[in-house]
Amino acid sequence: MKSEQLVSACLERIAEREREVHAWAYLDAERALAEARQRDREAPRSALHGVPVGIKDVIDTADMPTEYNSPIYRGHQPKWDAACVTLLRRAGCVILGKTVTTEFANNHPAQTRNPHNLGHTPGGSSSGSAAAVADRMVPLALGTQTGGSVIRPGAYCGVVACKPSFGSINRAGLKFVSESLDTIGVFAGSAGELAPLLHVLTGRPLAREQNSKPRIGFCRTPSWRDADGETQANLDRAAKQLAKAGARIVDFELPKGSEALFDRHYSVMGYEVVRALAYEYTRFPEQISSTLRPRLEKGWQVTREEYDEVRGIARDCRRQLADQLREFDFLLTPSAPGAAPASLASTGDPVFNRAWTLFGVPCVTVPFGKAANGLPLAVQLVGAMDQDMKLLAWAHWLECQLR
Repeated sequence: MKSEQLVSACLERIAEREREVHAWAYLDAERALAEARQRDREAPRSALHGVPVGIKDVIDTADMPTEYNSPIYRGHQPKWDAACVTLLRRAGCVILGKTVTTEFANNHPAQTRNPHNLGHTPGGSSSGSAAAVADRMVPLALGTQTGGSVIRPGAYCGVVACKPSFGSINRAGLKFVSESLDTIGVFAGSAGELAPLLHVLTGRPLAREQNSKPRIGFCRTPSWRDADGETQANLDRAAKQLAKAGARIVDFELPKGSEALFDRHYSVMGYEVVRALAYEYTRFPEQISSTLRPRLEKGWQVTREEYDEVRGIARDCRRQLADQLREFDFLLTPSAPGAAPASLASTGDPVFNRAWTLFGVPCVTVPFGKAANGLPLAVQLVGAMDQDMKLLAWAHWLECQLR
């Protein structure tokens, strides 16, 4: 399909559904079509030549506003593209527009709704990216994760999403809020579609298709009790189907001490976020939401000693986890505690995401099953550090087995 046809189809879908879903912070249809026509006149630059991509609105774009969903930055127009946006343009992608983020990629809910049921949250903070891909408004999108902001909305909206290894995608031009956690991630309809996108953004070669029988660690995590009955049964069902496909599945226990990371993630995130947003907090306190302001005030209360302690636990557990993962191809674990909650006042609980973000390891959520109310359920794959492409190949294998 020509790029102009693909972009036109996306714009038609947006025109049909955007008034209900609210996935986009900025769109310029004529600019996108002109860019698509230009791509059609060129020789292909990559496998993604002419493919439209949505960009979360905490990532800078030179030809579109970047407002971080904050009144402080209304009309803010960067003079540059973020590194990841430049890489997409070099690959011949069409930047379709900016997708809605929660305020500064924190937890104040955005206007976006879950396309499967408009009364339910799409998750956050990458709300618009997940919803836009799920509703077929754009085939690919970028998001960011500090706690669970890629994996959780991907699970809630029923799309494949990947939080790659920490640092895999260059963060220059990202309004980051946590220097040791923020990771740029990707959304698509399938793992196969994500692989060329991650290749463009990281330079890592595509992995060969996985045909062997994997060794899978079944990781319930110390927060298993926080998963609802549907999620627990769904993960058990996925494990049984994978075992029937020939996978060797072994119960997996996280390193001793890692249970603290599920509960104390905020000691790192809060300490860093409040300093990253110190200018906004100090100069424009009245323009910070009533949801974010108390979180920032809480962040000021985290001591350097507590911050260093939790980071030290994470470092120790990271080394132990790396040793454990040598025996496995990937871990199977929940993506979220359940299906998307019936609320627009919250983006859901990242309890099954925070520790993996602290570990810095790659994660992929894959849709599997449905809740009793018809909303998507999902499973999460976790891989070894820097094995992003191999994990995506296993995610594609898992998709095929769970159909």
